[in-house]
Amino acid sequence: MIDSSPTLAIVGSGSVGGYYGARLASVAEVSFLMRRDLAAVRERGLTIHSIAGDLHLDSVRAFATTEEIGPVDLVVIAIKSTANEALSDLLPPLLKSGTILLTLQNGLGNEAFLAHHFPGHPVLGGLCFVCINRGEPGVIHHLAHGRIEMGAFTRPDTLASVADLFVRAGLDCRVLPDLGLARWRKLVWNVPFNGLSIAAGGIDTQQILADPALLARTRALMAEVIAVAAALGHAIDPAFAEGNIKGTLEMGPYQPSSLVDFLAGQAVEVEAIWGAPRREAERLGIPAPHLDSLHREICAATGSSRS
Repeated sequence: MIDSSPTLAIVGSGSVGGYYGARLASVAEVSFLMRRDLAAVRERGLTIHSIAGDLHLDSVRAFATTEEIGPVDLVVIAIKSTANEALSDLLPPLLKSGTILLTLQNGLGNEAFLAHHFPGHPVLGGLCFVCINRGEPGVIHHLAHGRIEMGAFTRPDTLASVADLFVRAGLDCRVLPDLGLARWRKLVWNVPFNGLSIAAGGIDTQQILADPALLARTRALMAEVIAVAAALGHAIDPAFAEGNIKGTLEMGPYQPSSLVDFLAGQAVEVEAIWGAPRREAERLGIPAPHLDSLHREICAATGSSRS
């Protein structure tokens, strides 16, 4: 449980962490762990250009290390899952008795990682259905959507107070009783759009949906993800997939986060987004040829080993 005026630390203050951290600053004392944008934010503050209303934080608690931040009530983790091993060193200075860990990362396995390495702390997961890009240092562009679906991996008694914090900050936050369902719902979008944007040669979501062959692959990939989720007990209505396609069309020419990382020469979350669900399909005996093929293509494009 957290009180009405908690202290927060954002670990990973890129587009997602920066946006939600800036919104949460209206209801909590928020400290940002920053690297690339640190100097600019200290000099000029943090600016959000948003469909939900622009926001500028003139005075930002921005730090280079977690030791400078110190213990907080809630840690919001928004680094890429490819950097999870760094959390073993980053998080301890932020922890005290009862500190809650909330991961806003993509893919599967992040909550289990946190629960394993920090067993004394409640672990929550949040799935961000949002269209966000980073601009120049200290500037974030919120282009569409913004909903968070949140669930508990451990200590469900802590979930309501964290979700309420997001709601009080003016964010669309919905509590789900099944965090696994939330994870697989997010994969319905992430698997095809993040993957095909890379596999098809560096194209945006509008280009994917404008190509009949890629649109067909999108629907096939979504259907496979839904089938694997169902085998795990997470029922997703096929209409949810079509709703994702409709919502993506409304976003216009958007570059998914994995494509942004790929084009910048940064690590892509290959295993969390494609490898883990492919292995679940294999384990359960669920045919997933499109997912298997896409995983191979992503591994080849990124130079990742296939496990």
